[in-house]
Amino acid sequence: MTTAAPARRPRRDAQRNRAAILDAARAAFAEAGLEAPMDAIAKSAGIGAGTLYRHFPTRDDLVAAVLEDHRVDLDERARELAEQGLDPAESLERWLDSLEDWMTAYDGLPEPLRAAQSGTCSPLRSTCATAIDRTEDFLDAARRAGTVRDGVSAEDLFFAALGLAWAAEQSDGGHAATLRLLLREGWQRR
Repeated sequence: MTTAAPARRPRRDAQRNRAAILDAARAAFAEAGLEAPMDAIAKSAGIGAGTLYRHFPTRDDLVAAVLEDHRVDLDERARELAEQGLDPAESLERWLDSLEDWMTAYDGLPEPLRAAQSGTCSPLRSTCATAIDRTEDFLDAARRAGTVRDGVSAEDLFFAALGLAWAAEQSDGGHAATLRLLLREGWQRR
């Protein structure tokens, strides 16, 4: 019987390179959105493009790694909301606001999230699935309280928040405010 060898930790220089790439990507995405040139990210990290692509073969791989910090923040926000003891409908509404904020962390983020959730092999798919799972937790509480219309799913709310994030990116915010109001009216039972 053969046993698998324990996974080796990456070399220290590989760990430093990965950290430098992520730092450079965060800064580049904050400044130029997700369309920031990969070569510029590599240069800013002080490495060659080949090293960047060894760590992150696609832009989505890099975006997924950068979003990991934001996912941790989103998980913390979910814990905070759960501990506040708010009315379930209020908790769900605040969660959806947090989800929208997460989706607008960088210009251009709504589209890769939409594509990831609509497809099957994007590295961002698990990130989306985690957000939908958290949304389901808040939605279930609101269902038990009787404040959610029948047929509303966590994935529906994820896509609604994604639509709001996209609208906020495309306009001065006025359209997003109107869509936000329509979203709230759409899921709430009256």
